[in-house]
Amino acid sequence: MIRICASEDVPKGTAISADVDGTQIALVHGEDDQFYAVFDECSHAAVALSEGEVEGCTLECWLHGSRFDLRTGEPTGLPATEPVPVYPVEVRDGDIYVSLTPSNGVTR
Repeated sequence: MIRICASEDVPKGTAISADVDGTQIALVHGEDDQFYAVFDECSHAAVALSEGEVEGCTLECWLHGSRFDLRTGEPTGLPATEPVPVYPVEVRDGDIYVSLTPSNGVTR
């Protein structure tokens, strides 16, 4: 697990972009108060998901409106049809850690 930042650096309902050993991830503080990490690129168009809107446990791509489930990486709205990698997240002592081994088996 790699330390990304302090949990207070990611306000609830927002996403930030982080470079983790050369992999761009979107670190999301979901509205359910959980933290999620997904590959920071829409599977439909090569744009940063971290710039999208968080709603519940989904992240919306700002360009075409595709939504991705933060728990599974599965698209929940068109035009995206392919899932994005999802990475395990741990919060320890107020810090957020991410593993770069996708928990959903999807590689980029």
